[in-house]
Amino acid sequence: MTTVLTRSFPPEKPAAANTAPGKKRVVIVGGGFAGIASARALKRSDVEILLVDRRNHHIFQPLLYQVATAVLAPAEIAAPFRQLEAKQKNLSVLLAEVNGINPVARTIEATCPGAGSRKIEYDFLVVAAGMRPSYFGHDEFARFAPGLKNLNDAETIRTKILGAFELAESTSDDEERARQMTFVLVGAGPTGVELAASIAQLVSVTLRRNFRNIDPAKSRILLLDGGTRVLPTFAESLSRKVAKRLKKLGVEVMNGVKVEKVDDQGVIAAGERIASATVLWTAGVAASPVVKMLGTTMDRAGRALVGPFLDLPESPDVFVVGDAAAMTQDGHPVPGVAQAAIQQGRFVGRLIARRVRGRKEGRPFRYRSKGNMAVVGKNFAILEAGWLRTGGFLTWLVWAALHVLSLPQLQNRFRVQTQWFWSYLTGQRSSRLISEAPRPPASR
Repeated sequence: MTTVLTRSFPPEKPAAANTAPGKKRVVIVGGGFAGIASARALKRSDVEILLVDRRNHHIFQPLLYQVATAVLAPAEIAAPFRQLEAKQKNLSVLLAEVNGINPVARTIEATCPGAGSRKIEYDFLVVAAGMRPSYFGHDEFARFAPGLKNLNDAETIRTKILGAFELAESTSDDEERARQMTFVLVGAGPTGVELAASIAQLVSVTLRRNFRNIDPAKSRILLLDGGTRVLPTFAESLSRKVAKRLKKLGVEVMNGVKVEKVDDQGVIAAGERIASATVLWTAGVAASPVVKMLGTTMDRAGRALVGPFLDLPESPDVFVVGDAAAMTQDGHPVPGVAQAAIQQGRFVGRLIARRVRGRKEGRPFRYRSKGNMAVVGKNFAILEAGWLRTGGFLTWLVWAALHVLSLPQLQNRFRVQTQWFWSYLTGQRSSRLISEAPRPPASR
C-alpha cells in the first residue's frame, strides 16, 4: 500500500470510489514536466488530484546526461513527488504502474507494488506518460545500447563508461584496450551532442592522471547520425558551430551513416565494423505504451493525435500532454521539449479548472517558444530564439543560470551550483561511482 499526501486509499474500500462525494477527480498519469505543471495549475481548484507514477520522483531531464557522465549525482537533479507537492492539499500520489485505461467507463487500472491491481475512477484524465527510446524496429539493440530517459539509464551509462576504463587498465590485449576506450553514440540530436561533449571532457580532464597503464585522453568518441548535420532542429549556422566545437573536443562526427547492427562487440555502420565496448543510443524516441491503451489515433511515434484543446476527439474528458501528444501548429509539429510540456500541462490544468467551475473553455492551446538551447561542453552553448542565433561563453553562462533556476527544489539548486563551481575550477566530478564491478566481454 502506498501512503498519499492528504488522503489514503485503503484496499478495503472500493478502488473506484471517490473519497469526497461531489468533488471531481482528476487523475494524472506521469510526473514529468507536463504532469507536474497540470497538478500545480489545479492547486486552487475544488477537485481531487491523483498523480500516478511508477517512480516516486520527478527528474530534471535536461541535466540527465550530467549524471550519466559523473558530473552530478542522481539526487541532485531529482525530487520526490511527496516533497514537491506536500503543501498542495488537493493532491494525492500513488506509486503504481498503469496497465489499462477504459475511456468509456472512465477508469484506469494500476498495479501497486505489493498491493496488486486496482481500478480507479476519474472525471478527467491527463496522460503525461512521456517517451521511451525508439530503436526503429530493432529492439534487440536495446540490450547493448542503452538510451537515456531516467535515472536508472543514467547510472547504467555511467557504470559502462567508467567500467570501460577499468577494463582497459587491466587488460594486456591492445585490441581489447582500444575497444574499451572507444565510445559510440548513435544520434546527433541535443542528447547525443551534450553527452558526447561531456564524455570528451571527462577523458581529457577529469581522468587524465588517474591510470598507470592507459591514457584516457587517447579514447575515441564517435557520434553517428543518419542525417546531414548535427542538431538538425537548430539553424544550420549553429549546427556548423557545434560541429566545429565537437571536433575541437576530439569527437568524431559521422553524418549520413546508418547503424545496421549493434552487438556486444560494437556496431556495424555503413557496412563497416566499429569495435566498441560502450554504445549509447541517443537517436529516436517513441511514446509510452500508456498512450496505446487509450485506443485513439496515433502517429508513427506512438503519440496521440490531440485536438486544439489537447483532448481526444472521441473522449473530451481525456487529455494527452507533453511528449505523449502529437500536435501541429502553423504547419509544424509542436516540439517535444520541456517548455512545450510545461505549457501544455499548465493549459490543461487551467482548462479543467474552468470546466469544473462551469466557465467557457477559452482559446485553444498555442505553444509559445522561448528559444532552444544546447550546451557543448565547458564554456560553450548555443541559443536560437526567433531571429537571435548565438553561441559561445556568454550563452553558456545564460544556459547555466537558467538551468539552475529551473531545478525543482532549492536544495537541488544549491548542490548543482556548488558542484558546477568546483568542477569548473578543478575539472573533478562528484559521482564517479561504479555500482558493480565491470564485467569483461564473454568469450566468443
